[in-house]
Amino acid sequence: MTLQRPATLTDDFLAALVARVPSSDGGSWKLTEVYTGELLVELPQSTPADIERAFATARAAQVDWARRPLKQRLEVFKRAHTLFLDRAQVTTDLIQAESGKNRRMAIEETCDPPMVMSHYLKRAPKLLAPVKRGGPVPFLTTSTEIRQPKGVVGIIAPWNFPFATGISDSISALMAGNAIVLKPDNKTALSPLYGVALLEEAGLPQGLFQVVCGEGPDIGPTLIDNANYVMFTGSTATGRVIGERAGRNLIGCCLELGGKNPMIVLDDADLDDVVQGAIFGAFGNTGQICMHIERLYLPESRYDEFRDAFVAATEALRIGAAYDFGPDMGSLVSSEHMERVKSHVDDAVAKGARVLTGGRPRPDLGPAFFEPTILEGVTKDMLAGVTETFGPVIALHRYRTVDEAVALANDTEYGLNASVWGGDVANACQVGKRLQSGNVNVNDVLATAFASKGTPSGGVKQSGVGARHGDQGLLKYTDVQQLAVLKKQVMGARPGQDYDEYVKSMLGGLKMMRRTGIR
Repeated sequence: MTLQRPATLTDDFLAALVARVPSSDGGSWKLTEVYTGELLVELPQSTPADIERAFATARAAQVDWARRPLKQRLEVFKRAHTLFLDRAQVTTDLIQAESGKNRRMAIEETCDPPMVMSHYLKRAPKLLAPVKRGGPVPFLTTSTEIRQPKGVVGIIAPWNFPFATGISDSISALMAGNAIVLKPDNKTALSPLYGVALLEEAGLPQGLFQVVCGEGPDIGPTLIDNANYVMFTGSTATGRVIGERAGRNLIGCCLELGGKNPMIVLDDADLDDVVQGAIFGAFGNTGQICMHIERLYLPESRYDEFRDAFVAATEALRIGAAYDFGPDMGSLVSSEHMERVKSHVDDAVAKGARVLTGGRPRPDLGPAFFEPTILEGVTKDMLAGVTETFGPVIALHRYRTVDEAVALANDTEYGLNASVWGGDVANACQVGKRLQSGNVNVNDVLATAFASKGTPSGGVKQSGVGARHGDQGLLKYTDVQQLAVLKKQVMGARPGQDYDEYVKSMLGGLKMMRRTGIR
């Protein structure tokens, strides 16, 4: 039976989305349906000149947007929150067609922007309000902290969660008064383009949110050179390049980069809970989650028990291409990425690792399907032992003591996410605090941390700089202006005053203010 494209994804609908991309003579890129490899639409490619014009348009629109009272700006997102939820099924169709993920994960991705909107709708008024501070001279001076938008923010979004990152990362920047120029991955440009259309339907001024398309090396430098701030999610290697260029331009950047995320199972953990968590941690979104688990550390005393249950649960997973909620796991994003995942497994096997289940492509299901794979005996001389595989592949490891497990988990250049499972939650939390990771989940793998929009989420070591979510997820898109007021000319010696007397008075005043707690 031939897989039918969802009725929502008409040729006219897709053509209207890609018509938003500025393109003069940059040609086009064939955007295909991952499940079948069939052409969805020709995606225009932007030239450097197109990108410069996009920034000029966004910058002009940003001036008026920043002048609007915050309350008016937030009204747009109150309306958008409703629209995003009402159109979630259409967005889900787009996400599935362009990325190949199963529908369960795609519908969850559509929920992220509304969650971000809801959080910052409550938090932005306090974060962006002027804060009056004391000046150096009590009563006669004031100093006020004012948050100003940076201008135009360049956002470079990855293909694994194009809607959640491309749109969610833009929301707080827009609320703060900025404009956006977004570069999604060519493979997954449709869902963020639809998100921009929904924001404009909710009242976002046209021109304020621009989307440009093209390969990173071709258009990335122009985007960074024109931006006032850059938000990037992707590989550590690309993050270094972006960070270096941003530094040369003296602009800030936030980088969420790669990971080789560990999961530690303590000996008092519930087996059923661990297996369910590991299934999602390893195979959710076909293993294409920045925070997903690639290394699983099991206590030697219960290793066989956990391993056997995990293998059985993995082999029971339903894999397939469908625009319904049937499959447990979908496709990888492309046949090229599938070959990369396969090369990691082949390299591990060639060097002595054992495949407990999976390990093969599934061309019978589609061009980019790969079986959920569990490896044993993975070592650091293997690609799968040290390099982020970013696919449905996980390696099992034994440990004898908790100290050994912590040391093994920390033995990586990455530090994005980690997971600890145990019956004694307080003890599991103590173990989690010892892990060198920006995010640590106890009795969960990643969802609790990422969905906690009030707390910053970012990586340490080679997994990134800065964070999304939390207060800094909005404040990073602002500059602080200090407005200082002197009400009376008392700063310095009075005309004709002996300077020794002035110094004595000044030092005495500082001592008095310290004793009384005024300053």
